[in-house]
Amino acid sequence: MIKRLFKFNSSRYRLWQENAAFAAAIPQGALVLDAGAGEAPYQSLFRHTRYESADFQKVNKPYAPSTYVCDLKSIPVEDNRFDFIVFNQVMEHLPEPKLVLNELYRVLKPGGKMIYTGPLFYEEHEQPYDFYRYTQFALQYLFNTAGFSIERIDWLEGYFGTVAYQLNGMARYLPYRPSALGGGVASYGLAPFMLLLKIMFAFFSIVFHLLETRIKFTASGYPKNYVVIVSKPASTG
Repeated sequence: MIKRLFKFNSSRYRLWQENAAFAAAIPQGALVLDAGAGEAPYQSLFRHTRYESADFQKVNKPYAPSTYVCDLKSIPVEDNRFDFIVFNQVMEHLPEPKLVLNELYRVLKPGGKMIYTGPLFYEEHEQPYDFYRYTQFALQYLFNTAGFSIERIDWLEGYFGTVAYQLNGMARYLPYRPSALGGGVASYGLAPFMLLLKIMFAFFSIVFHLLETRIKFTASGYPKNYVVIVSKPASTG
């Protein structure tokens, strides 16, 4: 039980919620593209659809089998193929996001919708393919420039989720060995204090992750991720 709690991540909880809501609104048999699917963690939500996926599969990590192994700037399908697109936690890894958004716009049918999620506040990951973090204003600019209509832009998780992530990072990364604290007599006095802080931060990270699942607090602070729902205008002429 304790081990499961330490692995719990409220951002993944919110990601599942948002993708489940998006999937629930998709009609039976609609054609869905999971763009940059990775391990395809949300594929099971789209069992009622015709699900296809695309990824370049160059990062050293596990991947689910992809329908299209390709650069997202050039997906080998015809125009207006997909009814819906899933685009989760991908755009920060794209060196040329405008080109990818143009391509996603091309392959989405007029009237089709896409869900985007991506970080504002997160450590570097999947190196060397980690390039950007996006504010809500950058997202508005990029999606509008590509031709999409923004239906909703929101915090993915509330500030409690951001705090939980910060606390977790401090619990993992704060040094506590005397050799990492400069050596000398003072470092031996500081080391147990730092270790105690790490334990406290780990505990309170769990508390805030659990709070996030019950309360989405957005009155102040800032999000860890944004979620955006966009559509391709029904008339593109």
